[in-house]
Amino acid sequence: MDKEKYAMLILGIDTSTHICSVALAVNGATIDCIENTAGHAHASLITVQIEEILHRNQYNIHQLHAVAVSQGPGSYTGLRIGVSAAKGICYVLNIPLIAVSTLEALTRKAITNNNNEPGFYMPMLDAMRMEVYTAVYTSTLECIEIPQALVITPGVFDTYLNEQPCYYFGTGAAKCRPLLQHPNAGFMADVECSATNLSEPAFERLTTGKTEDIAYFFPDYIKNFFSNKSKTELVH
Repeated sequence: MDKEKYAMLILGIDTSTHICSVALAVNGATIDCIENTAGHAHASLITVQIEEILHRNQYNIHQLHAVAVSQGPGSYTGLRIGVSAAKGICYVLNIPLIAVSTLEALTRKAITNNNNEPGFYMPMLDAMRMEVYTAVYTSTLECIEIPQALVITPGVFDTYLNEQPCYYFGTGAAKCRPLLQHPNAGFMADVECSATNLSEPAFERLTTGKTEDIAYFFPDYIKNFFSNKSKTELVH
């Protein structure tokens, strides 16, 4: 394989949910991905998966130009494992660290799967009980409601639902479905967190210099682990 023609080789890492996922991308296009859905085994899997994906694509770790990581929100433990792995590689190799919001990456996938249909896109990651991590995006990926922890109650999204179609997806969407019954409500079961979702935004950030300070970067948990407080309405 002639690797000289590839300008930017980026390793993507997403451990924000039960899926432990790594991907290799060249100039923003995914060339390979390894995923494990066992859950609760990210710490033992992540290094093995990184070594395997590099080996089977005939790369060595020193050929990486950057590492992209899903920065959260999501599983506290999962995020810590993924971010620690990404920071360690970047520190040792002295290469850029790129962070991509888990919700943004998930929404990019949903918009693509939905053929860029107009509407509001609302990623939902399970945050226990009837709470989810969510945000609101347009079909052009404009974020019009910032990422937040939200308790889902009947009518919480009616402002959007009464205006145009709303698409819900992610690990927290299914449990909320009974409370979001509306003619404009659509649920997308085929959209999951994956390191492949990081490829395009990571390349965009790398080429525009939007990288992180390795020493001061931490996951975006949105809420503290021991906090019992939940937001019950969208912040406007």
